[in-house]
Amino acid sequence: MRRLLLLIVLVAGMGVPAAWGRYEAVTCRNAFTVEQEESEGQKVAAQVYQQMPVLPESDPVTQYVQQLGARLVAHASGIAWPYNFHVVASEDINAFAVPGGSIFVNLGTVQAAETEAQLAGVMAHEISHVVLRHSTCNLSKQQGRNVLYGLGSVLSSVLLGNGTAGSLAQGALGIGQSLDFLHMSRDDEKQADLLGTGILYDAGYDPRGLPQFFETIQAKTGAGGAQFLSDHPNPGNRTEYVNAEIQTLPPRQGGTVTTAEFKRVHALAMSQHAYAAKEVQAGVWKQTGRYASGPGASAGRVNAPAGSTGGSVPAGSGASGTVASGAVRLSRSALGIGGQMARYQGPQYAVNYPANWQKNVDASGAVTFIPAGGGGASGIAYGVLIDTERQPGNGVSDAASLGAATSALVQRLSRQNGGLEQVSGVTAMKVQGQLANAVEIRGQSPVVDNGTTLKERDWLVTVARPDGDLNYMVFVSPERDFAMLKPLFSSMAKSFKAQ
Repeated sequence: MRRLLLLIVLVAGMGVPAAWGRYEAVTCRNAFTVEQEESEGQKVAAQVYQQMPVLPESDPVTQYVQQLGARLVAHASGIAWPYNFHVVASEDINAFAVPGGSIFVNLGTVQAAETEAQLAGVMAHEISHVVLRHSTCNLSKQQGRNVLYGLGSVLSSVLLGNGTAGSLAQGALGIGQSLDFLHMSRDDEKQADLLGTGILYDAGYDPRGLPQFFETIQAKTGAGGAQFLSDHPNPGNRTEYVNAEIQTLPPRQGGTVTTAEFKRVHALAMSQHAYAAKEVQAGVWKQTGRYASGPGASAGRVNAPAGSTGGSVPAGSGASGTVASGAVRLSRSALGIGGQMARYQGPQYAVNYPANWQKNVDASGAVTFIPAGGGGASGIAYGVLIDTERQPGNGVSDAASLGAATSALVQRLSRQNGGLEQVSGVTAMKVQGQLANAVEIRGQSPVVDNGTTLKERDWLVTVARPDGDLNYMVFVSPERDFAMLKPLFSSMAKSFKAQ
């Protein structure tokens, strides 16, 4: 399934409240086109690799941060930037966002976070700077300069700081003027805090993790002791206004504070070497051969859809394998038709799947099962995504509430994926004794055959959970192969057991 490029209205101001008072993102008038911002941002990101020790994408800490990023950007509004996440082996507690979607998190930040919600809060804050286009908005406000001149160099001096590429960038510009106009203002920081709060909430986290992180590092290092606090000036009363923002969100019980996976990765991060600022500047890390020389094949890209308002979809599943251009058509044996089945036992459900399919569990708990060669950076071509969606109020308790939840999910998936077409009515069924619905939808497949993008047929099955929440399965196939796969999909759906 593909992402829809959602453009937000470009008007001045801090944002407009939604009907219930929630903060909504509205960017400034910007002199840069989306294409310019993305292109120049990629140049800056490439400079980061030359100036800083970026962990390779095979590193488990990096992989965890990318999974966490995918969970968060699925709830980022606005332009569908090519978000990608990387970890820098620096002991400074800091993180920064490059225009166009590249986000770098220092190892020191992972080490300093005490919970997953705190680390997610930092990342949601940086994602918000990208959504709001703060760097290029601030540059666009300047009078008397050609804003297209040296954007990559200017931004690198601000984002990387004088200790790394800053001096080089200013020399390349040949200017002695102050670059303070590109530093985030307190107003920018407040906007990122408020928008980040909503992203955290929508992703299922306790949104208090955001101000808690700031409080944690201030308690450890003092008001000026962490680079993060220097680069991200406190607008004042951060906890107070974030708590006020939380009150505008629909009430719910709990929210993820931390996970076993965070604790495991945090322990790994604590065991890794993080360089001091002077060591980074001196380049002592360059001779070790441990760090990436540039963006890898996937460039840390996360596939979750930006511009969405909740839920996971196949494009955000972290699918492995490759969907190539050309005549991509998997054999019946590769698709697992007639083959052995395996049983997946998760924390909230169990399900059968073809034993030769690859299983991927992301940080949010969403699971994908994909045959080899059935998925890639463009999304899932063949396979299934299974996830859980929390329900407000009394949750799903009967056929009527299940039908309403299913219809709402179809509409959201359509918004997130460029306008899916519902091609069947909603069918009531039972799955292992639980109320369930099924509906077929059509969209664009990531498979390109002889220059033609194929149609995709998806089968959505929703299951009422005993706790009132909703499990859902999205079975994905190019439309030409859907009839062949439907019996296998039905078998998998019937094996599903909510717990």
